[in-house]
Amino acid sequence: MKLQERMLRSVKQRAGNVIIRAELAGMGSASQVTEALKALQEKGVLVRIGTGVYAKTRKSSVTGATIPAGSLESLATETLRKLGVQVTAGKAAAAYNSGKTTQLPGTFVANTGRRRITRKIAVGGRNVAYENDYGRAETSA
Repeated sequence: MKLQERMLRSVKQRAGNVIIRAELAGMGSASQVTEALKALQEKGVLVRIGTGVYAKTRKSSVTGATIPAGSLESLATETLRKLGVQVTAGKAAAAYNSGKTTQLPGTFVANTGRRRITRKIAVGGRNVAYENDYGRAETSA
């Protein structure tokens, strides 16, 4: 069985929508994995959303085009969790969710706590923005 076929089977059996290259690295050499991932992208099985990060695809019910199987928010959150980063809603989303404001957040902002993240994750022309807890004044009651 070819590496591409084994990867296809592995991708389809995975529960989530995000595939990290490191999860597939044990299937072959670096160049073999690269070529197999390129072939799966050409077939429309995967789409690259970041460096070493791929998302499963599905057919759009409106246009019939191949699109990522999830929104930017869900794919970015799943990616960061797989990379070991705890993600919470950004300040604007938290204020909206708590009812402090009626202003909807314009972009997806992921709060990474005390970690600094510079990884670029893009889906459909939209990028993830990051914020962290550095510089926030801590108040005690």
